[in-house]
Amino acid sequence: MDQPFDTSSPFLGLIISLLLGAIIGTQRGWVYRNEAAGSRVAGIRTYALIGLMGGISGLLALTFSELIFAFSLIALAVVIAVSYVYSQNVKADLSITGLIGMLITFMLGSLAVVGEPVIAASAAVITALILDNKKELHDALKKLQAYELDATLRFLLISVVMLPLLPNQGFGPWQAINPYEIWWMVVLIAGISFVGYFAIKISGPEKGILFTCLFAGLSSSTALTIQFSNLSKKQSHLSGLLASGILISCGTMFPRILFVCSVVNRQLVELLWLPMLLMMASFYLPAWWIWRHNKVMGCEQPQVDQNPLILTSALFFGLVLLLIMLLSHALQEWFGNAGVLLLSAASGITDVDAITLALGRQSKAELLIATAGLGIFIAAAVNSLVKMGMALTIGSKALGKYVVIPVISSVLLGGGSIWLIS
Repeated sequence: MDQPFDTSSPFLGLIISLLLGAIIGTQRGWVYRNEAAGSRVAGIRTYALIGLMGGISGLLALTFSELIFAFSLIALAVVIAVSYVYSQNVKADLSITGLIGMLITFMLGSLAVVGEPVIAASAAVITALILDNKKELHDALKKLQAYELDATLRFLLISVVMLPLLPNQGFGPWQAINPYEIWWMVVLIAGISFVGYFAIKISGPEKGILFTCLFAGLSSSTALTIQFSNLSKKQSHLSGLLASGILISCGTMFPRILFVCSVVNRQLVELLWLPMLLMMASFYLPAWWIWRHNKVMGCEQPQVDQNPLILTSALFFGLVLLLIMLLSHALQEWFGNAGVLLLSAASGITDVDAITLALGRQSKAELLIATAGLGIFIAAAVNSLVKMGMALTIGSKALGKYVVIPVISSVLLGGGSIWLIS
């Protein structure tokens, strides 16, 4: 079937260049719509013409010489600079955002005629959005704390900078040490915690304790369990509310396990989706019931103190993951499947992410899917029982009573379902 128009047509490219300039110009014109005509440097017409100028320069550069594009860009920059200096005599506005927008519009117009109209259109829309959200971006920057900015830069360091530099091949015994895969898993877990932190901050206390604890479970349900258990001793009247928070946070571990498995080895999801969802429901449903029957009006919501990203924690997780990978291979070779399951139980005392990642990676090679799935379940069950023990020993008696039945039910339901599947 013939195309209704030729996307490589120079004429169509010029039209796109003009429209892209108009998109950005519409936003700039709307901002300065109340100013008198001629008092603003550029509006919708100027931006549209700049986009068209970029398109014409791009076509001339393709036909004659690339120097035409360079001279056109320099000429536009000179005109913009002169206009900027002149505008300073009229109003004291040091912002050069609009001027940068003009240069971007010119280059996008050129991009549209050299075979990349989709990229040019996407960039134009993003540019318009950035220009249109000045207040929102500035407000967000004002709310950003110094340690949050530091955490963001550290996360970019370990993901964007360090990850591509690591070799993607096995080293050491059993070829179990793959620096790229290990660090990629560190980035994955750090990213979940990172997103969870800012989800809590964006949602705010007014969204309720359940919503906060749901996202807190993405980072450390163990830390939240300890914190809320201690708080229940000081404010026993909040035991029901705190118990619902602990349950919803601990229940978030199970969809997190499924997400990690889907990234590492999707076959594990086919085995674990039912046990994990049953275990999640065993936490979520009682949490909802307890919350409904223990509302405390006017009480201040407990806050969860956490750092978005602590680089030392990420490095420690990488070392733990490396150790578990080596042990899982060694124990399997020495003791068979029993050794892997023993390691899973031991790992679940403190964390489930490392053993989930290790067994998921190993199940793509020599470890049976059934053994890996059972090991992940054991780690999750042990971890749940450990947090139940924390609530019983650290928290109030009422808190312990609320937590015991859901945890035991979760372990029994999960174990029964994985036994039936196996």
